[in-house]
Amino acid sequence: MTLSIEIPEATLRALGPSPSEAEGTVRLAAAMKLHELGHLSSGAAADLAGITRVEFLHRLADFGVDAFRMTPEEFDRDLATLRRSLG
Repeated sequence: MTLSIEIPEATLRALGPSPSEAEGTVRLAAAMKLHELGHLSSGAAADLAGITRVEFLHRLADFGVDAFRMTPEEFDRDLATLRRSLG
């Protein structure tokens, strides 16, 4: 499926030296944000960005997106489990 959006010429120039590089920048940014919001898994986001899942996971920090999301309760539970296993 194809989705088309209009981008002002000045914005296009700011996103990359060529339209294909600008497209890659927009796809990656959209994939990162949609993953951050929980709308896409890392695999689906990587597909949208046109990169491998491993590369996507490595690039998360570039966008300030956490690789792992835990609630405080999940963290406390995991920490308690770790402490029990260590004695």
